Amino acid sequence: MKNSHRFFCNRDCEYFPCHQTKDPDNFNCLFCFCPLYFLDDCGGDFALREGVKDCSACLIPHRPEGYDRIIERLKARIAETRKPRAKK
Repeated sequence: MKNSHRFFCNRDCEYFPCHQTKDPDNFNCLFCFCPLYFLDDCGGDFALREGVKDCSACLIPHRPEGYDRIIERLKARIAETRKPRAKK
């Protein structure tokens, strides 16, 4: 998959790949830092270590299909927190 708004592979990064992968050609660096990290229920494969999320086993943000999953979770979370606007 070539670089686009949904996928970006940064082979020049000193940490590439930051997670173990069998398919570095399809390793998505777009969400280098997962935007779902601060959600208690992010839907990913994480462990709590002394109260801190350890996401080293999670590859969701780094898979090509992870973009859609993350965007949908963000949209759902925004919808949950949005308050209806008062009518004028």
